[in-house]
Amino acid sequence: MTGAHEVEDLLRAYAPQVLGALVRRFGDFDLCEDAVQEALIAAAQQWPGQGVPDHARAWLVTVARRRYVDHVRSEAARRRREDAVALATPDSELLAHAADDDPGADRDDSLSLLFLCCHPDLSPPSRIALTLRAVGGLTTAQIAAAFLVPEPTMAQRISRAKQVIKAGGLSLAQPEGEDRTARLAEVRHVLYLVFNEGYTASAGDALTAPELSTEAIRLARMLHGLVPDDTETAGLLALMLLTDARRPARTGPHGELVPLAEQDRGSWDGGLIAEGVELISRTLPQGRVGPYQIQAAIAAVHDEAGSAEATDWPQILALYELLERTGPNPMVTLNRAVAVAMVHGPRAGLELLDGLAADRLLARNHRLLATRAHLLELLGDREGAASAYREAARHTTSAPERRHLAERARRLG
Repeated sequence: MTGAHEVEDLLRAYAPQVLGALVRRFGDFDLCEDAVQEALIAAAQQWPGQGVPDHARAWLVTVARRRYVDHVRSEAARRRREDAVALATPDSELLAHAADDDPGADRDDSLSLLFLCCHPDLSPPSRIALTLRAVGGLTTAQIAAAFLVPEPTMAQRISRAKQVIKAGGLSLAQPEGEDRTARLAEVRHVLYLVFNEGYTASAGDALTAPELSTEAIRLARMLHGLVPDDTETAGLLALMLLTDARRPARTGPHGELVPLAEQDRGSWDGGLIAEGVELISRTLPQGRVGPYQIQAAIAAVHDEAGSAEATDWPQILALYELLERTGPNPMVTLNRAVAVAMVHGPRAGLELLDGLAADRLLARNHRLLATRAHLLELLGDREGAASAYREAARHTTSAPERRHLAERARRLG
């Protein structure tokens, strides 16, 4: 017998591979996903008691393919598609092989499926939702709960994404050359957004949504395994590992936010830190340095410091300056301002923030306001810092952040 948790882990790993195989074969994303879900349910019911087949992925592909053909053949209103599928899939092929012995099921289409879910014709929210649903295996309800939207809203978002795929005739065919590079960058960006939302939820009563950050790491591991020579993918995975290592210390006993400088570093996950440091140390010397690798290097400097006072801020500042040169980004400048303040004093950091405050979109951003409050506090301006903390609290949609900022203001006031 096989444990239920072991079976669940296997099914999560195989799900995108099986869906990719069906979509490549039949093209109908929506119906293929339904067939794969039925195959996964069948496996979840049979494998714990009967044992995992020797060729588990082939078993799933074969069962899902049979379910797909059964669906098509049962719909009299879709006679043309039935004929097409029947011609493409002879009965001899459906009946000849045992479900765990399909010689054609060895191809792994996970990367192609990720490319499809992150197609530029889809909106960014749709890419995230479809990736988590089709590749991550999360239910619509889980995704909706993580992003704090009603389940029908998320279901519509996923449905629209599938309609775009169908209407545009989008397929699993992998792009080539520059198109492939650009699509891989889209995949990384989607996983980065998913991780960030999990690490610091943009709204709601909880600071984190661990199921999202955990899933983003799992998918980043999978992507790194599919493109092991891509240095930015390695950098993204290292960044996630090094950042998520701090998650146990980010909240107090009542869910309150604990700033980095005040965290108990003994509760950081040493295994994730060691893995992340090893990965980024092996990747950086390859010479193709991009923003994810630089961010991972910054995270490594923080994680390797034994205390907040021991942090190598000059090195972090140099890395932020390098990161800023890879592309203008106000959030990078905001973080650089903190590093500038730690190296050259809070007044120098505040001068950088003044430039960002001129941006109408950023002027009321709670992170900018909170950073200004922190630097004013370092400068000794308690009244100004308290006022900035209060204003930052008014502009955040995260309840833990709001409570933290209001408490900082109260202490100073």
